Amino acid sequence: MIGTDTHAYRRDLPHLENAGKTYFVTFRTFRRTVLPPVARDVALHCCVHDHRITYFLHCAVVMPDHVHVLFTPHDEWLLAQITHRLKGVSAKWINRAFNSQGHVWQHESFDHILRSEESIRQIAEYICENPVRAGLVEHADAYHWLWREWVEGRVAPPTRQGVST
Repeated sequence: MIGTDTHAYRRDLPHLENAGKTYFVTFRTFRRTVLPPVARDVALHCCVHDHRITYFLHCAVVMPDHVHVLFTPHDEWLLAQITHRLKGVSAKWINRAFNSQGHVWQHESFDHILRSEESIRQIAEYICENPVRAGLVEHADAYHWLWREWVEGRVAPPTRQGVST
């Protein structure tokens, strides 16, 4: 049963939105293309850029062919708006970086509203350990395309020349 404060919509996958909730969102590259390092830089920059603008970003990791983000939207922002903005802006800048055009991300994203019994910290740790589980690094701290509010969020975010959103 969906409560009065929950909005449901469907594309290929069902999506639920609920004000004040935290979301674990995953989106994949188009045709599972591996993103080169510069593209991963751009994708992470776009995730971090909207921290405290459209959402509170708990953590983000950009893997070779997908992105995981854990965020709590600000009241005036909907999940669909945030994912559309994040994927659209990052695709624009990735295409610009490679003087290309076309799809960067798959049309659909997977999103999950954290239930009350789920810990934001536990889900964040799961996300941050993704590069370790994939065998890309031995320790999450060694992965370049990882951002955690409780670590990197405590310092000013780095800027990239030529990348602004």
